Amino acid sequence: MITVFDPLQATHAPREFIVSGRPQPIPETPERITMLLAGVHRLGGPVVTPPNLPEVALALVHDPRYLRFLATLWDRWQRLPDAAPTPVPNVFALGRASLPPPAYPDSVVGQCGWHLGDGSCPVMAQTHQAALASAASAAHGAQLVLDGERVVYALCRPPGHHAAADLAAGFCYFNNSAIAAALFTQAGRRTAILDIDVHHGNGTQAIFYDRADVLTVSIHAHPSRFYPFFWGYADEQGRAAGEGFNLNLPLERGATLTPYESALGVALQRIADFAPDVLVLAAGLDIAEDDPFRGFAITTPEFAAIGRRIAGLQLPMLVVQEGGYPSPNLGRNLESLLGGLLS
Repeated sequence: MITVFDPLQATHAPREFIVSGRPQPIPETPERITMLLAGVHRLGGPVVTPPNLPEVALALVHDPRYLRFLATLWDRWQRLPDAAPTPVPNVFALGRASLPPPAYPDSVVGQCGWHLGDGSCPVMAQTHQAALASAASAAHGAQLVLDGERVVYALCRPPGHHAAADLAAGFCYFNNSAIAAALFTQAGRRTAILDIDVHHGNGTQAIFYDRADVLTVSIHAHPSRFYPFFWGYADEQGRAAGEGFNLNLPLERGATLTPYESALGVALQRIADFAPDVLVLAAGLDIAEDDPFRGFAITTPEFAAIGRRIAGLQLPMLVVQEGGYPSPNLGRNLESLLGGLLS
């Protein structure tokens, strides 16, 4: 199995995010990379660095204004008099669906309120290059699958599944899984995304919500009391042409393998009915019992069981790293999941 990873991803190193209104130490740190690579090395196989990602690939799922915003944000923010050390919105573009819709501002402060969706997407000087490297890893992984590899792992950090077309949120800046799915679709492959992160992949859902050519399926902790709160409910099934092509399977917090496997069975049957040519597995390891978010209670050996069930689809697969935060078994959990997928 080939792993795709760019060391530039480690340069994004924020210290804090906002929890319950207060700055707290952020778990989405470069330390994750060391732990995940330890699991990769125990499993074996080459680790390759991706080529630079052309903007045209990002533009398959992201708005051009958003791409310009992220590329220029840090320098523009530094020119503000008396600004905070890092970009922080103090106003938000609420009511985007209202009539008339809100106007897009020229001010970088206003644009922060348009494009930074919450207090969990801190931007540093190196954030843009790290996010580009993360997206490039997913894109190159997709190309390797198109070239004939059966299973490829893209170690993407920062993660991506909370990023929408024009919005950063939840530690995510570019939607790596969506970019990979768009590249598969562009190449004529019928594509399904299975998101097993403990948090709902609301950005991925939003990107494909009106489309029938990509099936999006997510198993996650119920959002009524868990991030992202506003999306991830079972009645969100797609819209217009996309109606019926989004499936959310929320579970109660603390879910163990038994209810998880029940939901997984429903997810895999829906994917089989869709009959895709390729699968993007948005691999959130934060379903683990020792993950800092404590959403689910999946043990290290159980990751292998989950991987074996997914492997039963017998599809070429790109595994895109999403969540999974520093914990004693993070690398072992990845090794277990990938081992199951390769079985």
